[in-house]
Amino acid sequence: MASDGPIGDDIRALRRLKAPSLAAFEVMAEIAYARLPQRFRALCGNLVIRVEDFPTDEVMDEMEAETAFDLLGLFQGVGLAQHYESAPFAMPNMIHLYRRPILDYWAEHDETLGRIVTHVLIHEIGHHFGLSDDDMERLEAEAG
Repeated sequence: MASDGPIGDDIRALRRLKAPSLAAFEVMAEIAYARLPQRFRALCGNLVIRVEDFPTDEVMDEMEAETAFDLLGLFQGVGLAQHYESAPFAMPNMIHLYRRPILDYWAEHDETLGRIVTHVLIHEIGHHFGLSDDDMERLEAEAG
């Protein structure tokens, strides 16, 4: 079958494009996390990264979010500054990445989706460590 040329090929490619699934987003988050400096990841310990479409109603109320698209991610747990070794049954620290708000942000900005996922992940991990915005920017630069 003859090609319609570059425009026809582009249109066919566009028809196949889909937003990444939750599973694909989890892989993106794992790749972003793996690209962080090893010394930084070693300090994260038992950190769990979860990808969900949206924050729960409880999280939205707690964070005083007006819409489900207001939060791109959330750190939940005990930061290193507040960590107590005497709490043997503490739940692991978790970072939630919210797929749909991140996709919405991506659609409105001139950044790659991978870069946005990395940014949100670093920002939420930064809460775990109590890092400044400058510290987080340096980590992003190191992660590429």
